[in-house]
Amino acid sequence: MPDQPQAASTPRLSRRQLLAATAASGLALPAWAQFRVEIAGVGTAQMPISIPSFLNESVAGQAVAAIVKADLERSGQFRVIDAAAPLSETSQPAFADWRARNVDALAGGSATRLADGRIDLRFKLWDVVKGADLGGESHAVHPDDVRLAAHRIADTIYQKLTGERGVFATRMAYVTKTGGRYRLLITDADGEGGQESLTSVEPIISPAWAPDGKEIAYVSFEARKAVIWSQNLSTGARRQLAAFRGSNSAPAYSPDGSQIAMTLSREGGSQLFIINRNGGEPRRLTQSSAIDTEPVFSPDGRSIYFVSDRGGAPQIYRMSSSGGGVERVTFTGSYNISPAISPDGRTLAYITRTSGNFKLCVMDLASGTVNQITDTLDDESPSFSPNGRLLVYATRSGGRESLMTTTLDGKIKAKLIASSADMREPTWGPFGR
Repeated sequence: MPDQPQAASTPRLSRRQLLAATAASGLALPAWAQFRVEIAGVGTAQMPISIPSFLNESVAGQAVAAIVKADLERSGQFRVIDAAAPLSETSQPAFADWRARNVDALAGGSATRLADGRIDLRFKLWDVVKGADLGGESHAVHPDDVRLAAHRIADTIYQKLTGERGVFATRMAYVTKTGGRYRLLITDADGEGGQESLTSVEPIISPAWAPDGKEIAYVSFEARKAVIWSQNLSTGARRQLAAFRGSNSAPAYSPDGSQIAMTLSREGGSQLFIINRNGGEPRRLTQSSAIDTEPVFSPDGRSIYFVSDRGGAPQIYRMSSSGGGVERVTFTGSYNISPAISPDGRTLAYITRTSGNFKLCVMDLASGTVNQITDTLDDESPSFSPNGRLLVYATRSGGRESLMTTTLDGKIKAKLIASSADMREPTWGPFGR
């Protein structure tokens, strides 16, 4: 889309800083730069698995086995044992040899270029301990979709071995800043394969996925004020959802996708409102003299978690999604913001301020037990994977902003590293693609 006029100043605007500031007062574009993933940490009960290079993998144009391995390592459930020689799905593994290497599961595959130019990726999974064939599958895809097919292979392996649905073929949205230009990117769950949904010289913040994965809402400052937009990810078509007097911020879709909660200052102060997905007149949810912001729905749609300073400092509260019945949720620490709720509704992730530093915490909502799971100093914007097993968040380290994924116990972390852009405001998309 056309460039917007350059503002006199375009400071970093995160949800955290938007809260502080309030308290004080087209079409898809070319692919984004590739990432590399750094994985650190050791889990307590990881399954040892080996995934040798696929036979004839070079015809795929991607290191398919390496993509699958990185996905599984990032989940925290697997420990990858390297193998020197390629292994295809038609091989007859010598299980005794693999058991001697302490391998519990083994996957092999191949890549073939079809006459129509598509790439046929095939794989098979074996239980080495039992010497059993666990089945496999085939993906005949356009060369541009090889990475996605690799993620789907990782999802199949993950589900067969854990009994839970994998998230590697899902998508992620986040914002980058390079110089004075902001970009809203939609990428694979590992941060690669990105395309720009919006580019602007004005800040873009608070992206939020529709539960069907077909639309994303976000806040753009193109009009020199905070305005909420929604965008169809297939067509690139955009429309304004909220451009009322004052600030319009922090959109969050209801679980059924029919409504969007948001923070508006149209009536003075920052209060929570709800509006139909197709627009219309918003309905006010909170009636306080405090700042109420950052709403997020519980998975059953009955409750909304939000941040308020009604107790004197920002804390996380919960209320009925129809309004009323407000109760405080966080009591550990004097400054807690950016709530995210796990898909099963049992875990709250949020950012706490400790000695001037911002760190990611998770709370078991039934017991109230809180664990700080990061050792970085400037974390923000946590978001759960759709299976609830991982979190993505933004952090600042070495003067750069980057994205991290982590297991809920904080033991396995993966840093997604780009060559030139600062990355922020991540949000993990739903299942389905």
